[in-house]
Amino acid sequence: MALPSIYSFLVFVSFLVSVSHSIPFIVIHGIGDQCSNRGVNKFTQQLSSFSGAEGYCVEIGNGSWDSWFLPLKKQTEIVCEKVKQMKELKQGYNIVGLSQGNLIGRGVVEFCEGGPPVKNLISLGGPHAGTASVPLCGSGIFCVLADQLIKGEVYSSYIQEHLAPSGYLKLPNAIPDYLDKCRFLPDLNNEIPAKRNSTYKERFSSLQNLVLIMFEHDSVLIPKETSWFGYYPDGYFNPVLPPQSTQLYIEDWIGLRTLDEAGKVHFISVPGKHLGISESDMKKHIVPYLKDQTSLEDSINKARFRIQGVNQKVIQSNRMEVEPSSSPLLDGSLSYSWPAPFNTFIGDLIGINEEKST
Repeated sequence: MALPSIYSFLVFVSFLVSVSHSIPFIVIHGIGDQCSNRGVNKFTQQLSSFSGAEGYCVEIGNGSWDSWFLPLKKQTEIVCEKVKQMKELKQGYNIVGLSQGNLIGRGVVEFCEGGPPVKNLISLGGPHAGTASVPLCGSGIFCVLADQLIKGEVYSSYIQEHLAPSGYLKLPNAIPDYLDKCRFLPDLNNEIPAKRNSTYKERFSSLQNLVLIMFEHDSVLIPKETSWFGYYPDGYFNPVLPPQSTQLYIEDWIGLRTLDEAGKVHFISVPGKHLGISESDMKKHIVPYLKDQTSLEDSINKARFRIQGVNQKVIQSNRMEVEPSSSPLLDGSLSYSWPAPFNTFIGDLIGINEEKST
């Protein structure tokens, strides 16, 4: 008498397996990092192991150097061409972005013509609304001069063409210059009224899930709430507006509000410094979105009509969650230090030699 029940259960399981699978994912690392580095390499491998999905770290040029000095539009174009050439991604893929890599990932979603479809975008510490501070190289006189120079000239053509972070430095007290001269984030966020592109909004709002992970002790992104699209009001450094109170959200410039109201945006907060994600938080907040949840949910709904008394819960949350973390697997704080050759770049720019200035 028990055979029919066992048979039904086996049919149910085989049905799930046949229609649900993990699609591949790519990792786009942050500034000052590269795919061959131990942390990024281990991160990619562990995500693949935990999820059962094939994972690929997509490199841009020589990695660390180009992440600093190649304009973000060019970096986005490089990734766009690479994903179009990867046969493994033809049926769709997920993006896991680390810090600056999230802006490149969003650029691929919004700008990449003819690329394979992006299903989920999982963002770790992304400066989505910009950042109000330039990463510092230290406390010496050379670094102080360099930092002041960049802040004063960040929207000049030279800095915009030669320093990647200048493409998302958004100074609240210089919004007109930012909108007029910053060459990446204003386009990515559809901030310029006369240039708003409905295609960017359509592509971004087509995501199945947008996972925004903020680090509670992030001192690299100013403010840390930019990881959730929160930011300062124009003209002021206080207060920090929650994402739902920004004009980008209210007027739905890129489709963030559309996604949120559809329950597809997941605001997650974890303890730790910039990119200080733990293995337990990876498993809880990233891995579920590296599996084809749509296929799984569809298969479950269909199976419920065939077999009585079988329930499967697909976990989705639109709440802002705070979860405990164990020891961090990644720590991106160290990535935000200027590479040694950058001193030569700044020295040439301001006409001094570092050795003479110390």
